[in-house]
Amino acid sequence: MSRDTTQLTEQQLSDLVDRFYDRIQVHPTLGPVFNAAVDDWPAHKQLLTSFWSSVALGTRSYRGNPMAQHRGHDIHAGHFDEWLALWRETADEVLDAEHAALVHEYAKRIGRSLKYGLGLQEGVRSLELPIVGG
Repeated sequence: MSRDTTQLTEQQLSDLVDRFYDRIQVHPTLGPVFNAAVDDWPAHKQLLTSFWSSVALGTRSYRGNPMAQHRGHDIHAGHFDEWLALWRETADEVLDAEHAALVHEYAKRIGRSLKYGLGLQEGVRSLELPIVGG
């Protein structure tokens, strides 16, 4: 696979999302959580490509509420560590080092924010506030 080191592209993000969520579906602990929540994997991957395009490229193409989407699922704090490790591994395979480091950092921040918002951050209780639009 030829890697473009000049600019991260939406196609690269799509390739990353596709490979990553193929792995998620068969992961021993993450697979059951995601498979219970996702009815249409192709549509979900498209939505997540839009999300990552908005995050990493500033496209503003994503319309959604990630926090609301994660509420009500059987998610535990350890899932975030596994998710992040698998994301890092996949990004390192799909992207050049510079772009992989970029999406690693975004994923780390997003995971930390979700853990906090869901009340899964060690030593922090959820505020249990309603989420607008969720």
